[in-house]
Amino acid sequence: MPLTSADFAAIWLTLQLASLTTVLLLLIGTPIAWWLAHTRSRLKAPVGALVALPLVLPPTVIGFYLLVAMGPHGPVGQLTQSLGLGTLPFSFAGLLVGSLIYSLPFVVQPIQNAFEAIGRRPLEVAATLRASPWDCFLSVVLPLARPGFLTASVLGFAHTLGEFGVVLMIGGNIPDKTRVVSVQIFNHVEAMEYAKAHWLAGGMLLFAFLILLVLHLKGRPSLRSA
Repeated sequence: MPLTSADFAAIWLTLQLASLTTVLLLLIGTPIAWWLAHTRSRLKAPVGALVALPLVLPPTVIGFYLLVAMGPHGPVGQLTQSLGLGTLPFSFAGLLVGSLIYSLPFVVQPIQNAFEAIGRRPLEVAATLRASPWDCFLSVVLPLARPGFLTASVLGFAHTLGEFGVVLMIGGNIPDKTRVVSVQIFNHVEAMEYAKAHWLAGGMLLFAFLILLVLHLKGRPSLRSA
């Protein structure tokens, strides 16, 4: 069998991390995207730049500062220790926090673009029909913004699958706990096990291509119809 039990454990952990990160980012990123799409506050530019920061920062820089912040002497680490939670580095929870920050712009920006494309007219029409803000969001905004949510979900999931620098800095290389696929590929290459590395890397390459293909086939027609 080309793949070992350690490889399958890394794949399963990576899928768990990517799935949970995507779900949480949709919950966290939607209100942020809505605010960025509609606010006229002077804080829009700084907040937008802060959200987009992971796009330009090296992953190791993000991982380093998260490691410092969540370490035993950092502000987040001191808070989690006072709550009896210990420290987050070198744990799945730490990987999750790093993934949320690292993949945030890949979820927020597509949803924000979808909200901005809708404009205010549909919302005003719904308001004249006495729809509450919540009904308006569920019945009008979400269906029209569906392509943006689809794009955000695919990009957030795919981007989390490919993390390396951030997860290595925060999680290290602990089997069955923080060793994700990208780190396992690195281990195979470091051990000169190129055949095993090919199986994992090729699988990730094929998977990434397929989900992006689905995004192009399903997302673009929906966007035109919206």
